[in-house]
Amino acid sequence: MPTPEEVEKAHKVLYEQGLQIRYEVAGKAYVDRALANGSSDFARPMQELVTEGAWGSVWSRPGLERKQRSLLNIAMLCALNRSTELGVHVRGAVNNGASEVEIRETIIQAAFYCGMPAGMEGFKVAERVIKEMKEEKTEKEDGKQDS
Repeated sequence: MPTPEEVEKAHKVLYEQGLQIRYEVAGKAYVDRALANGSSDFARPMQELVTEGAWGSVWSRPGLERKQRSLLNIAMLCALNRSTELGVHVRGAVNNGASEVEIRETIIQAAFYCGMPAGMEGFKVAERVIKEMKEEKTEKEDGKQDS
């Protein structure tokens, strides 16, 4: 049996790895906001669990590239009608190298297997996020040109 100290160390390693991956995929601003919003004594354990478990354990596994994981998440979140998380993962998919076509085709695939309302909502969310990302990129480029 591992000691309590060994278990604590394992949790810390997975959390730190998960935090790094979460920053790389979802973006530092989003993650920092999520952690700040989930910093109460009640909510903190959920943020720790998602960072350690999903990001530290699952997202770090070999076998799938991050882009593949992102596209899978997009399909599953469409099926579950989880628009907020879908937006996060559309942004993550772009950050992981997925093209607009790959995102669109993933949502079309999900629409036929999960239902058109799920696909229609998925398209609305994805289009909004992609538009926001383009605007952010333009603003960033304009800011560099002004300097």
